[in-house]
Amino acid sequence: MTTLRRIAFIGNSLPRRCGIATFTTDLQLAISTSQPELEASIVAMTDHGQAYDYPAAVALQIKDDNIGEYVRAADFLNTGRFDAVCLQHEFGIFGGEAGAHILVLLSRLTMPVVTTLHTVLAEPTAAQRAVMERIIEASSKVVVMARKGRELLHTVYHVPDDKIEVIPHGIPDVAFVAPDAAKTRLGFAGRSVILTFGLLSPNKGIEVMIDAMPSILKRRADAVYVVLGATHPNLVREKGEAYRKSLMARVRELGVEDHVVFLDQFVDQPTLLEFISMCDVYVTPYLNEAQMTSGTLAYSFGLGKPVVSTPYWHACELLADGRGVLIPFGDAAATGREIAELLTDYPRRQAMRKRAYAVSRSMTWQRTAERAAIPVRHDADGPQPCLRRRSPPRKRSARRAPGASRCWGWMRIARSFPWICTPGMFGAPLRTG
Repeated sequence: MTTLRRIAFIGNSLPRRCGIATFTTDLQLAISTSQPELEASIVAMTDHGQAYDYPAAVALQIKDDNIGEYVRAADFLNTGRFDAVCLQHEFGIFGGEAGAHILVLLSRLTMPVVTTLHTVLAEPTAAQRAVMERIIEASSKVVVMARKGRELLHTVYHVPDDKIEVIPHGIPDVAFVAPDAAKTRLGFAGRSVILTFGLLSPNKGIEVMIDAMPSILKRRADAVYVVLGATHPNLVREKGEAYRKSLMARVRELGVEDHVVFLDQFVDQPTLLEFISMCDVYVTPYLNEAQMTSGTLAYSFGLGKPVVSTPYWHACELLADGRGVLIPFGDAAATGREIAELLTDYPRRQAMRKRAYAVSRSMTWQRTAERAAIPVRHDADGPQPCLRRRSPPRKRSARRAPGASRCWGWMRIARSFPWICTPGMFGAPLRTG
C-alpha cells in the first residue's frame, strides 16, 4: 500500500461551536497521535460573517459563501502534494443550495477523496440528491457511522456495497469509574444526576425531559437534571436566547427550579468528560428519527453510562440488546417512568453500565483512527473517481481504454448546478450564492 505522508480533513474545526467541528478536530488529533509520521491538517469551513482563532492544525480556512476560496483551497491541496483528502460532509456547512459549492473544490482535486457522511437523508430534495450523488461519485469511499447509513446509501442512492465503510463515531479512551468523585468536584454530591449535553435547539426535546421531572421526583426526590451546553449559534443569531428563556419559564411553571440546572457553556473535552462521569443517567430525548449519529450519545455510552434515549437511528443501533433504554418520541410519561426505574434500581443500572463500557472499547479514537486510515491508504494506490476539469477536447477514440474512469467536468457541473455557475462558466465570474 502507498505510504501516506500528508492528508487533509475538510470540515468545521474547533473553536467553532458545532458537532462537526468537534468530530473533525478529534479525528485529526487521533490520527496525528496514533500515526506521528503522517501530517494531518484541517481545511476549516468558516460560516458567514464569523471569525475564529483556529489552532495550528488548521492549514487553511474557507469562507463558506465565497466560491473563490473553494478554488483557492483546491489549489492549496494540489500544490501541497497532499496524498488524500477526507471530506466531512453535512449539507449545512457548505455554501450554495444544498451545499453545492463544495463541488467546485472537489472538481479540481488530483488526489483521492474519502467522504464521511454525517447525514444521509431518506427523502432528499432534488438539489440535495444531486449534490449527494456528485459527492459520492467523486469519492473513492464513503464512510457512515451507522448501519442505517449503509442501508440508505444502497436503497436511496444506489451506492455499491464495496464503496461503503461503516466506522462508528469515535470516543475518548477513559477508565470505568463511579460517579461520586466527579459529583463532589462539580458540586452535585448526594444527588441523583441526569445529564443532557449539547448545543441547545428545539429539536433536542429538552421540554419533554423537563415535563418528566415531576414524576421522577416522586420516586427520587434528590434527582437533578443538568442541561449542559450553549445555545446553538445559528439560533442565537436569529432569535437570541428566547428558546433558553422559554425552557427556564417551563421549569418555573412546573415548580422544579431546584431540580433543573442550565449551564450555558460550550465546554472543552476534559470538562465534558468530567460532567459525563458524574451523571447517573444520560438522556438524549431528541425529536427527529432521522439522526444518523450523535457524538454526545457515543461519548456517554463510551464512558459506561446508562442511556435513556428516543429511538433515532443511531440510538436504535447503539442501545440495542439491553445496552440502553429506548423511549417513544415526545413521551414525557415514558421518559419519567424509565429514568425513575433506573435511578431506583442500582443493580440494573450497574449492569447496563458494564455492558455499554465493554461494547464501546472498539470505538475509541485510536481504534477509529486506525480504521479511518485503512480506506484512505487503500484508495491512494489506484486511479480514483473525481470531479476534475476535463482536458482540452480531442478526437474521441473508438474504444475507451480498459479501466478508464469517467470524470465530472466543469461543464457538467454547470449544467447540473446552475445556481453556482454563470451560463458562460469558463472565463466568466462565479456567483457567490
